[in-house]
Amino acid sequence: MKALSILLACLLSLPASASTSASTNAEPPSRQHEAGIRSVIEAFRVSIVEKDKPRFVALFVPAPVTWQSVDSDEMVERIRKQHPRAAKTRFNPDSTYLSFIDSIVNDPKRIEETFDRIRIDSDGDIASVAFDYRFVVAGVESHHGQESWQLLRTDQGWRIASVIWSMRPSRKASGGR
Repeated sequence: MKALSILLACLLSLPASASTSASTNAEPPSRQHEAGIRSVIEAFRVSIVEKDKPRFVALFVPAPVTWQSVDSDEMVERIRKQHPRAAKTRFNPDSTYLSFIDSIVNDPKRIEETFDRIRIDSDGDIASVAFDYRFVVAGVESHHGQESWQLLRTDQGWRIASVIWSMRPSRKASGGR
């Protein structure tokens, strides 16, 4: 009876360990999928520089998109000097990828977002992209932080479903490099 219990325990744990092993040894994205994802990243960057709203909008799924920032503690401290009740994270339903690109298009200044240390994780159907970014207005860094996207591979190609990012004050304004 004891041997049967041990055998049963081993058999029951087999599928769990097999699936754990498969998920921890996920293969890197294929070159084709990675190239498609990188083209979305570049199109995002270029559409900001060129103030190209149609190109920018086409990068997103045709459904509600998560578009959310969080301020660093240093940023919150700065904001609270002017607005004592400011929150670390503001949930504003009017803050969307559409309002973002509208603000870019309507601003006469040159605006650019740069991306460094890009990391892509994908199984070919979904992808997670993370990177360090700098938001530059008229040649001066406004803020920087980390940004993360979730993408879906649709019939039309890779599309962004979620964008979240942290906001840290510019290095120059905070006494950094």
